[in-house]
Amino acid sequence: MDIDEPVIKIHDLGLAAALISSGIELLGTQRGVMQRVYFVFPNNDKVGRTMNRYWNNTLKVPARLFFDNTKALKSRIYETE
Repeated sequence: MDIDEPVIKIHDLGLAAALISSGIELLGTQRGVMQRVYFVFPNNDKVGRTMNRYWNNTLKVPARLFFDNTKALKSRIYETE
């Protein structure tokens, strides 16, 4: 991860899985206060538009891909403990 690259840190598991399912690259994970895990994504227009579509309930992703990405993210949470 490039230090100068703008990033966004997301704690919401569903949103993170939706972003990955939409083809957005997960840059990594980061532990925060109280051992909270944040998913780190690039902070760009595509991510912003995808997040808006997620929150407006207009984002369409394949259900099984979303489920598989949710499971993979949960595994990443527990492997970094």
